[in-house]
Amino acid sequence: MNIFKELFGRLWIVWAAILFTSTMMIFFIPFLLLCYFRPEPQKTNRFVLYSRVWMNIFLTLIGCPLKIKGRENFAAGQTYIVLCNHNTIIDVPASSTGIPGGNKTIAKIEMAKIPLFGLLYKTGSVLVDRKSEASRRESLGKMKEVLSLGLHMCIYPEGTRNKTNQPLKFFHDGGFKLAIDTKKSIIPGVIFNTKKVLPPDKTFFLWPHSIAVHFLEPFVIQPSDTVEELKKKVFETMKNYYAANQK
Repeated sequence: MNIFKELFGRLWIVWAAILFTSTMMIFFIPFLLLCYFRPEPQKTNRFVLYSRVWMNIFLTLIGCPLKIKGRENFAAGQTYIVLCNHNTIIDVPASSTGIPGGNKTIAKIEMAKIPLFGLLYKTGSVLVDRKSEASRRESLGKMKEVLSLGLHMCIYPEGTRNKTNQPLKFFHDGGFKLAIDTKKSIIPGVIFNTKKVLPPDKTFFLWPHSIAVHFLEPFVIQPSDTVEELKKKVFETMKNYYAANQK
């Protein structure tokens, strides 16, 4: 059984790569014609709308249908900072397309250099060079600009993928500082099952399994909130929710 699973998982990731590339090429033409040259926030709003269709088709065809819970926690006309746990690369399309309305994701700059895909990646992201202190500082201002456009900002406070056996890794300060500076409420997003799809202890392996993103009730920023207090509250809420709802 283990040999079958190992073989199937490696064949399945080849299928997923072929499917991703082919669907991206189909999506790229309408993206370039109808999204890329539009002014913001229309550019990002259209991109997210089209990519939501693209990713739902792609994830379904690779046996990883996406299920979203808690969209009602996004009040109409409000802009939020969405903080999600981060296990695999699939977390990004799952959370970005699951968020109702236009949004951008904080993302590492290296991926933007990939031909064609890089244009899509840059459109949906605030890019940061993690090796540059100046880039990290500038990203805070860029994220404030995103929020000022009426777009949600999606951040992964663990910073890098969680390859441990714990529900969450240590949270960094950036998303919480952004919330206090802008007074924008935080909506935690808890992502389930992406480690089952892309196990951290395997390379070149993908296993079909449903994925879920649960958006929790917002944390409204209070005048007395500090970065450390807010970080602790959100961390505990997400950790406890993950532990209580993982299957």
